Amino acid sequence: MSSPELSHLTAVKKNVSLRETVTLALRAAVISGEMKPGEVYSAPTLGKRFGVSPTPVREAMLDLVKEGLVVSLPNKGFRVTEVSDDDLDEITALRLLIEPPTVRDVTALIDDAGVVRLREMAAAIVTYAGEGDLIAYTESDRQFHIAVLEYSGNKRLVALISDLRSHTRLLGLAPLVATGELREMAREHLELVDLIAAGKAVEAQELMTRHIGHVRGEWAQH
Repeated sequence: MSSPELSHLTAVKKNVSLRETVTLALRAAVISGEMKPGEVYSAPTLGKRFGVSPTPVREAMLDLVKEGLVVSLPNKGFRVTEVSDDDLDEITALRLLIEPPTVRDVTALIDDAGVVRLREMAAAIVTYAGEGDLIAYTESDRQFHIAVLEYSGNKRLVALISDLRSHTRLLGLAPLVATGELREMAREHLELVDLIAAGKAVEAQELMTRHIGHVRGEWAQH
């Protein structure tokens, strides 16, 4: 049984959506690599990290079992599933087929209020990248991309991309924090918002293509 050193898995707020809050944090921890592929984690150990009882952690982990992110091991805990290079290649290829053209199509649909909201979300991503908070970075990045795609009005498209993102592993993020490169890459979110605000749909599509390229390049390195 491993005893994880999850530096960014800090205490969460005890509110009515505790299970959902814990699930979001755990999912981000798996994606960012703070919870390592192949390692086994117990609910009591993770509960101590969160400052909550093992029950909501166990419930959250069962949610992740349904998503295929972890496997339940009776009387042991939960093992984080591993993702192969071929899996990452396929996920990236699908995202490249869907997200860039969707960003191009929705650029004209995002009003001033939407631009303000997206800019705030993008700024938060840059902040988390600078702080090295990989869990908050990963979750805020997910929320930003989903918020943009939701303007398409295509619920199946949004659900598909959300699922693909949850099965990505960004094990190369931590080294990029140390060099400051992650913060610079995170600024692409602000650049995307600027292009959307200017109505530059084709340029926004091109930037999204480059941005997703980081996932299979620098961010997902094993």
